[in-house]
Order: sequence, then C-alpha cells, then structure tokens
Amino acid sequence: MRAHPPRPQGPASWRRAGGFTLMEIMVVLIVLGVLTAIALPAYQDSMNKSRRTDAKKALMEVASRQEQYMLDRSTYTADMTELGYGADPMVSDDQHYTVDRVASAACPVATATCYSLRATPQASSPQSDDEKCTTFTLDSTGAQTATGSDQDNCW
Repeated sequence: MRAHPPRPQGPASWRRAGGFTLMEIMVVLIVLGVLTAIALPAYQDSMNKSRRTDAKKALMEVASRQEQYMLDRSTYTADMTELGYGADPMVSDDQHYTVDRVASAACPVATATCYSLRATPQASSPQSDDEKCTTFTLDSTGAQTATGSDQDNCW
C-alpha cells in the first residue's frame, strides 16, 4: 500500500473553502430588505381590502333582516337581538366588525320608519388599523357611505 505524501502547510497551499463571503451575504440581506419593504405594505393593504368585505356582507345581511322585520311588524328595530342575532351590536361572521343601528341626519335612531346601520372595526381586529376605510354605513334608502382617507373607494 502506497502512502500519500503529506500536504504542504502554509498560505500557498490554502484552498478557497466552498461557501459565501460576508459581502455576498450582506448583498442578499439588503435585497431581501428592499423587497420586504415594498411587498409588506402592499400585502397588508390587500388583506385590509379583502377583510372589508366582512363589513359589507354584515351590513347587507342586517339590512335584509331589517326589511323582513319591517314586513312582519311595520317598523324597524334598533335591537340586533330582535333580528335574531346573539348580541347587540351584531358581530360579523369573520369577527372583524360590529354592526349596529346609529343615528344619522337622514334617520334618527328613534324613528321607526327608517334605519341607518354602521359597521365599525373591532379593536381586536387588524381592521382597526385600516385608515383608508374606517367605518361603513348603509341606510334604509340604500345609501352607502364610509369614513376614512379613501372613503370614495370603500364600497
């Protein structure tokens, strides 16, 4: 059996180890940071927009029940439990919003011949940070309004 000769020691014999340099790792981290800074706000905006459908759906559902209540009793109600919900205010299916009857210029709460419903984000929901569409309102005439920095595009 033949023995292999010993390898020479010292700087001339060092071979480059297979791996990444610190500079390469830093470039990758910087690129990832820039991509994250661009993508994260767009993702959060998209999620807020999709959760807004929870408010719209809940308002439409409560309005439908209000209309049925009016047909049955010739009046609207301010109590969500009378419409068959477990709580007043009503909590939306995905639990991002609460819906309740509110006073408005077109319809005071005490009036039994009209209603104005408002969907408000729950404090425990990520929707509470949605500044573009803060609240949604639907009244018995079908008027849809919203508050927030982009209120014209909420509905």
